[in-house]
Order: sequence, then C-alpha cells, then structure tokens
Amino acid sequence: MKKKTAVVALGGNAITDKDREDNIPNQFINTEISLEGIIKLIDDGYNLALTHGNGPQVGNAVLRVELARGKAPELPIFICVADLQGGMGYMIEQVLRNKLNKLGISRDVAVVVTQVMVDENDEDFADPTKFIGQFYEPEQAESLKKEFGWKMKPFPGDQRLRRVVASPKPLCLIEKNVIKRLVEAGVVVIAAGGGGIPVIKHQGVLKGIDAVIDKDRAASVMARDIEAELLVILTSVEKVALNYSKPTQRDLDKMTLAEAERYLSEGHFPPGSMGPKIEAAVDFLKAGGSKVIISSIEKAYEAVNGRAGTTIVA
Repeated sequence: MKKKTAVVALGGNAITDKDREDNIPNQFINTEISLEGIIKLIDDGYNLALTHGNGPQVGNAVLRVELARGKAPELPIFICVADLQGGMGYMIEQVLRNKLNKLGISRDVAVVVTQVMVDENDEDFADPTKFIGQFYEPEQAESLKKEFGWKMKPFPGDQRLRRVVASPKPLCLIEKNVIKRLVEAGVVVIAAGGGGIPVIKHQGVLKGIDAVIDKDRAASVMARDIEAELLVILTSVEKVALNYSKPTQRDLDKMTLAEAERYLSEGHFPPGSMGPKIEAAVDFLKAGGSKVIISSIEKAYEAVNGRAGTTIVA
C-alpha cells in the first residue's frame, strides 16, 4: 500500500519562542519541543516533506549585513535566505535524527536547499509591502534609498522608516523532482525553508532576486508539486476562527473550499495573519489536493487524526 504523503509547514514559533531569548541554544530547545507531533506522524508511516518559516531569523541576518557594512561584503536577501535554509535546516535535521534514533525509528532525513520560481513582473514588485531590517530616521532612509535603490516606507505607528521588499507568489519549486523522489523513497525532506530562495528566469537563466516568499504559499506549491494528499499548516492557534479576537469569535472545526473562499472574501482572515494560510489552502485544494489541516504546533498529531485543528476539504 502506498504511504500517505504530507507536507507540513512549521510556523515561525517552531524555532523562535517569543517567551525565550532568541539565541541558538534556545532555538534547538524550541525545535525539539516543536517536532513531537512530527515524530508521531513519521512513526505512523507518513512520507513527509517539512518546511519552516524564517521571519525573525531573516530579519536578524539582514541586520547583521547592515551592521557590517563597510567591513564585510554585502549579502543580498536571496543569499541570506539560502544561508538560513542551510543553518535552520541543519538544526531541524539534527534534532529530528536524534529523536528518531532515540526511539529506534529508522528513517533518513535530508535538507534540500530550494529555489522557488517567481514572476519578475509580479505586481508586488511594483509596490512592495514586506518590512525587513532596521528602523531608520527619514534623513538616513533617504540616503540609503539613493545609495542602494531601496524602497522605504514608514512603519505603522512609527515615524521612522524601514526597507520594504516584494513578497511575490511562488510558481514552482526548481528542485521539485528531487524532493518528490526523496519523499517517495521514505526520506523525511526539509525543503523550501523560509518560503524558498526567490529566483526568476531571465533569458533562460535562473537568477536570484531580492524578495521574500510567504512560507505557507510555498508549502502549498510544494505539496502540489510533489503530489501530496495532505497539507498541514502549523501556527500559534489551535483552530481557524471567524471574528478572531472579538466577542463573537467562532472557532471552526471544518470548512469546505467554497466556505473558505467566502470567509476570505468577507475579510475574516487578515493579510498579515490567517489570510495567507487560507489562500495557501485554497490553492492546494484547487490544484487537486485532498485535505488541508490548520492547527497549533502543540496539537499537530491530534489535528491530523481529527481531534484538533481546522480541516478544510474540497
């Protein structure tokens, strides 16, 4: 019998816990805690591809580049994303291998540094909105705009400005065939970390571009590309809710694709939080996926087995 294939997207809180100092030892601790449900899925026989966010980490990477200006070579954002795929992927792989070995579960684990194709004419390049890096006073921001061609915008609720970059929609994974073959062979694959390295094809040649791709949208594309039946999006809340944080909040156990699209159009899922997750779910189901589960990292295993989370079906 063919094993079920799932793509699991770990939220940013899987590695960085807002209640702990964000240093490397603590990231290892957080990662170990976050992988408990993943271990159970592996033990149940699932073929898995994992992806992860890098929001806090890529911000820190860009900060290090800015602080080292004039002392070390400039690193573009797409190289920072590639570096983090290696570093964070190593962390997840090592923790996963150690836990599997301790439990006597024989599964290989591998990290695939992943390029993700985007359209250089994506509308988000014209008016980028993804804040990244430090805060700058207006005069300093103007100088950086002239020197590096950066786009800067005032940060909400602050007079200072921050750099903004595009967050284009992912089209496909360049390494999709490699990832698919590994997953089908039973290897637990960690891929498309941080949404993947954004690349465009210019005159037939792949080229990195400064942008950041939404991790959940990339997970949806990966699930489609490797023909997974299940997409699991793990975040900080146990269930998707209507009227979130309002007295009329209603948690949802299940949604159809049509309901998800309707609630999205009605504004229940804001762009900065649940919106991209629902959009990723909709895209995956429309591409032929069977099921999407959205839940908390702590309830991952229970959610896959129908005891927690929100399930979305076509």
